[in-house]
Amino acid sequence: MSFERSIQLLGQAAFERLQTTRVILFGVGGVGGWCAEALVRTGLGHLTLVDFDEVNPSNINRQIVATSDNIGCSKVEEMRKRLMTINPDLDCIAEHTRYNIGTCNEWNLADYDYVIDAIDSVDDKLLLIHRATAAIDEATGKRPTLLSSMGAGRKTDVSQIRISEFSKVEGCPLARSLRRKIRDSVMNGHSLAPQRKFQCVWSPEISAESGTIAPIVGVFGMTLANLVIQDIL
Repeated sequence: MSFERSIQLLGQAAFERLQTTRVILFGVGGVGGWCAEALVRTGLGHLTLVDFDEVNPSNINRQIVATSDNIGCSKVEEMRKRLMTINPDLDCIAEHTRYNIGTCNEWNLADYDYVIDAIDSVDDKLLLIHRATAAIDEATGKRPTLLSSMGAGRKTDVSQIRISEFSKVEGCPLARSLRRKIRDSVMNGHSLAPQRKFQCVWSPEISAESGTIAPIVGVFGMTLANLVIQDIL
């Protein structure tokens, strides 16, 4: 794949850093799929995808991996196939499994430069946030950078999408649920509180209707990818 346009804009040094950057992405649905696509098209060299779900018809309206031809297929495997057609030299690992209390020890998050959270489940999301913010390479002191997507459902206005530290997120039901679970865990003596600050993509908008559309999840995912690129720059 030619990355000439990326190199022209980012510069050779930044592009080479992007090529050696290691990202692990949890959740390859609406937000995660667009994030993965943007990172790979820009020049990311190493990407691990983690998701337990399969493509179903309701995904087609918003998820880049979903088509009428791959209903029932593993999302991570389909996403990996797509990304490898974009860049055959990509180091891409697809893990068809769920991140939860039973599987979380399968990944040493300190092995990655960036951990991207695009998980829907509140419990699994909170566990990932807690462990990613606590992760550290004992030999080097290196910590991964956590980037998290808050709720992208019930929104139609991309102009309201924002970036801020988790404590600054307002009006988001998913963030509210996370904070409630954090308080409960602290009160019960097994704290799952984040161990350091992390950036979130979020929107305060709440529609009276349920549902999710492609422009919103696309911008959420692209914004997460751009946070990685801006950090490397």
